[in-house]
Amino acid sequence: MDITNKKPTKEIVLSESSLRLLLDRESEGIKIFKSLYNVDVFIRGDVLSIEGEETSVNNALNVIEQLDFFIKKGCDLKKEDLRHILRECSKDENLEVKDYLNRRLEIKAGRKIVAPKGLNQINYLHSILKNDLTFSIGPAGTGKTFLAVTMAVNFLIEKKVSRIILTRPAVEAGEKLGFLPGDMQEKVNPYLRPLYDALYHLLDFERVQKFIEKEIIEIAPLAFMRGRTLSDSFIILDEAQNTTYEQMKMFLTRIGLNSKVVVTGDITQIDLPYGKKSGLVEATQILKDVRGIAFCYFNEGDVVRHSLVQLIINAYKRYEEEKTEDEE
Repeated sequence: MDITNKKPTKEIVLSESSLRLLLDRESEGIKIFKSLYNVDVFIRGDVLSIEGEETSVNNALNVIEQLDFFIKKGCDLKKEDLRHILRECSKDENLEVKDYLNRRLEIKAGRKIVAPKGLNQINYLHSILKNDLTFSIGPAGTGKTFLAVTMAVNFLIEKKVSRIILTRPAVEAGEKLGFLPGDMQEKVNPYLRPLYDALYHLLDFERVQKFIEKEIIEIAPLAFMRGRTLSDSFIILDEAQNTTYEQMKMFLTRIGLNSKVVVTGDITQIDLPYGKKSGLVEATQILKDVRGIAFCYFNEGDVVRHSLVQLIINAYKRYEEEKTEDEE
């Protein structure tokens, strides 16, 4: 029998509660380990065996030992927590499970309790809590807008602010506003729909309508912000990659006392006319050293929509990089 090609194997005896969480077939724990750590996992009774390349085996075992420790201590870990912890620890072998658990948080927003998915989302929420102005930059599907609205609803319900202001630049991304039926408000509503969707997910329809009627929640195009001072408010500028330099400066100088501001955008999807620079891109350079302002960055690995979205983003990214190389 040739044993020269035998892969390194390590074993650990797990508690019953750890086995249930880590390897419950419903949570697809074995598949998670295989895909993230490139190892094989076997169970015999209460013994877990990990087989694969030595580095991968050691990394996977290290995470399992940490998880088992906290589970035995009575830490309330859900299956969703498991997926995020394994994903984050597989990306950064220096990340300790305790560090992840110490930073995780849940936000109560109306009828929902929202838990961030992954370390970048956790850090994003901590940045919003700590800073008066937070920029959130990354691809579609990473939770930038939804988490910002979640925090806004939390601040409103907890009476930390007296109103929510949600705004977007009404940029014609290949479609002409003039051809849409109705008055100006009806014309721009399609641009603001994602903000409504987030609110309706967190609050019931009647409550949202009541807040809008009383102007406790205001949803309006960015142009409507000119000349105002926005105090005692939670303000979100969404799709900020489509602001100009002048619009971004105008918006940021509207901030009043006791206000919290979040600016979100995807700098890979700029719909401004050719030759116009993005106000969001310029703001990252102009404000990078200003105290009290945080910049949070997401990447393709943070996408929390359908798994295909991440693959689509990666495919487009490769295509655009190759196209740029060809043009050069």
